Amino acid sequence: MATIDKNRFQWVGADPENREGISRPSITYWKDAVNRLKKNKVATVCFFVICLLILSCIVLPFFSPFESREQHVTENNCGFFTPCTDARYEGQGHIHIFGTDKLGRDLFVRAFEGGRVSLIIAFAAVFVNLFIGLIYGGISGYFGGTLDVVLMRIVEIINGIPYMIVVILLLIVMKPGIFTMVVAYGITSWTGMARLVRGQILQLKGQEFIVAAEAMGAKSARIISRHLIPNALSVIIVNVTMAIPSAIFTESFLSYLGLGVQVPNPSWGVLAADGQQSFITYPYQLIIPAALISLTMLSFNLFGDGLRDALDPRLRR
Repeated sequence: MATIDKNRFQWVGADPENREGISRPSITYWKDAVNRLKKNKVATVCFFVICLLILSCIVLPFFSPFESREQHVTENNCGFFTPCTDARYEGQGHIHIFGTDKLGRDLFVRAFEGGRVSLIIAFAAVFVNLFIGLIYGGISGYFGGTLDVVLMRIVEIINGIPYMIVVILLLIVMKPGIFTMVVAYGITSWTGMARLVRGQILQLKGQEFIVAAEAMGAKSARIISRHLIPNALSVIIVNVTMAIPSAIFTESFLSYLGLGVQVPNPSWGVLAADGQQSFITYPYQLIIPAALISLTMLSFNLFGDGLRDALDPRLRR
């Protein structure tokens, strides 16, 4: 039998040396979402701003020579970058970067320590919101029927109760503070998450992979936790990102009214309330906490918008 010379045949199609680069590599859903999020410059910048704010609130108060409750009676209402002349720090070259308030307390350490309190309340409240909403909405959407009707009517009743009334009632029986605010926010704000999760579960529970899991004998708890919730995770993450600035604003608003964090403990709402009293004479005392609140809320909202675009499969290119 004659031998066929393979050199007579040429490669048809892409260049064999470059075909690996021409073919598109396989990529997972989450890796694709991260890559598209990186291309969104606004969302990327906001993510780094959020990380910087969180790290600043955690770290900076530890390195400050002053304490949040420490008073310098001879240095009240000082401006930016005022040298400290207190006898306790004489010759050490310490500076009040953001100035001081009417009691001579350093606004720099109070601003970031107050941010720590505000962020702790926001993240704790959103975690409670997420935990209750996932369980409640998952059960309601998966089982449906009469149970779904009853659970959704309860949600509508809770939505009809104003948040401020819940806070005031809790203040009657509980001590005002961080725990009370988290409980009040958790009691009323989980309903939105529950309705969102229920809607996602209703869309997914008729899919083939859910029917297959049921046919294989998987229990309801496993189907909800291992199949339904993970597939609705992208929408849930975006909702959580949007809920954090709302919780921060709620904490600041209640503390501003005197119903939240109590003095002398700092928070952005407490600092805004103190600065409002002397805004005409010393406007920086109100501008500093207001700027931090605005920057944090804006960063979370813009990052949430970018995250929503990155996680939406309909926007893939």
